[in-house]
Amino acid sequence: MIPNGTTMRNGASDGGENFSLRDILLEGRKLSFSERTAFFSEWINDRAACGESLYLRNVLSAADREVTIYDRYAQAPRRMLMFGSNNYLGLTAHPYVRERVRRAVDEFGTGVGGPPLLNGYSRLHAELEERLAAFKGKEAALILSSGYGTNVGLLSCLTSRNDTVVHDAYCHASFHDGLKMGTAAGVKFAHNDVDDLERLLEANAGRGGDTFVGVEGVYSMDGDTAPLDRIAPLCKRHGALLLVDDAHGTGVLGPGARGTAEHYGVDHLVDLAMGTFSKAFGVSGGFVAADRAVIDYLRFFCRSYFFSASMPPMVAAAVLGCLEVLEAEPEIQQRLLDNVAYCAAGLRRLGFDCNPESPILTLILPETVNLRKGAYHFHRRGIFLNSIEYPAVPAHLQRFRISMMATHTREDIDRLLEVVEEVWDRYVVPHGLDVRVHRDA
Repeated sequence: MIPNGTTMRNGASDGGENFSLRDILLEGRKLSFSERTAFFSEWINDRAACGESLYLRNVLSAADREVTIYDRYAQAPRRMLMFGSNNYLGLTAHPYVRERVRRAVDEFGTGVGGPPLLNGYSRLHAELEERLAAFKGKEAALILSSGYGTNVGLLSCLTSRNDTVVHDAYCHASFHDGLKMGTAAGVKFAHNDVDDLERLLEANAGRGGDTFVGVEGVYSMDGDTAPLDRIAPLCKRHGALLLVDDAHGTGVLGPGARGTAEHYGVDHLVDLAMGTFSKAFGVSGGFVAADRAVIDYLRFFCRSYFFSASMPPMVAAAVLGCLEVLEAEPEIQQRLLDNVAYCAAGLRRLGFDCNPESPILTLILPETVNLRKGAYHFHRRGIFLNSIEYPAVPAHLQRFRISMMATHTREDIDRLLEVVEEVWDRYVVPHGLDVRVHRDA
């Protein structure tokens, strides 16, 4: 048993959304299957018994700006303001999107019962791929059942043992897992450090094989963006292929909401534009847009596409509906950006150094502050947000992660700011620690 308060450090994440709880929890212990499961069960039950558990909150309503959850502490349903969802544009509850899904269910049913190459490729799937290719400014696109499967499939099938993948240290777990499944050599550069990337590209010159560079448009744990205006030209100078995982930027950034590359004006310099449907589009699935020859190759060599059932047509219809809403109501994106600016201004008034590049706002706490008590205070006060602790992030960079939505009202945001101030005054200030300044990793 690991006692309460024990800090586990072996195998910890250096940052970003990539860590192995098994490696960290077991710390090299050689246990059988039954011993591992019993070990973890005791560990997780200890935390639940201490009132430290806010995971798997049962949401009883649509994922909107306000949700109903079942509060297991109060043993009753209650309403909460949702500041923990990646549904940035609030499109999961948009009436047009819902109607688009209803029509798709009436026409196609709820699923396809097979993989796309055999029997799972409907008119809606084809239409969505065409729309996504145009949206990202590429010749063609491929849609997959999950964003995770998209990255795993890309990295494991596009590279060979002669290739090198140079990637940001904060890339998502799916990127790292795709590398593990492939045969290419993986080399990481310091987060958003373009000079370090250039050094590695120069060191790799002349070694043979292709060089791929992998970055995320928006990094989910910090909300910062990759400096694509510097990275993309650098890749071209070195003949490297640029893969941008824009899960959190697609639908959010850029004049046409096309993502981080558009935001930096380098759409044409991205070789592989990857994205998900689980963020701004509010459903599930993933896609990649690229030259047609690359997409044709992926259809037959990407195992997570070839051997997975197609996403249900109703999901394709939902994403199509979201794209159509973005075209018809571009003010939705501006409302999101206005809400981000309003919240950031409020946090600065409270003393935080807050200048977000995306709808993700992070409030860093020192390692000595009890994050879980603060998280429970937010919960009791009706604010649903994400508390991120070690090992998901380094122990000295534990944080509250706030996700803004276009549908939040100014009153919602004022309420959030009020509770942020309460949490800091109650759990942070008494420690005599100046933690309102965001500290970089």
